[in-house]
Amino acid sequence: MILVHELPTLNAALNSLCTLLLLFAYAHIRAGRIAHHRRTMLAAFGTSVLFLISYVIYHLQVGSVPYTGTGLLRVIYFSILIPHIVLAAAVVPLAILTLRRGLIRDDARHKRIAKITFPIWLFVSVTGVVIYAMLYF
Repeated sequence: MILVHELPTLNAALNSLCTLLLLFAYAHIRAGRIAHHRRTMLAAFGTSVLFLISYVIYHLQVGSVPYTGTGLLRVIYFSILIPHIVLAAAVVPLAILTLRRGLIRDDARHKRIAKITFPIWLFVSVTGVVIYAMLYF
């Protein structure tokens, strides 16, 4: 059984897995492997949903965790955290819309929005792991 204090580690693992899945999905679509791309993107989306559930549970139980670093590290932390938060809020509707367009094979519109969604989603996943490392190590 996972305890609440272990959820940040689970969240970092889910973000790491999502990052890998996004990169694999990108490689699949670049190679024209649409079925593989679709399965990998569904896995990335599912991983992100699990992350979001775990994240909300953790923060409902624990609240906010303050960053204790000082000096330049503090500046770097907040320089990463602020765009991470803004883009994390944006990626939820973007990912849903992009996934929907892909699933219904609205390929032209899917491709247009995926070019926006992919780098944002990737940034949020990667910076989520960086933020975890800065908070807990």
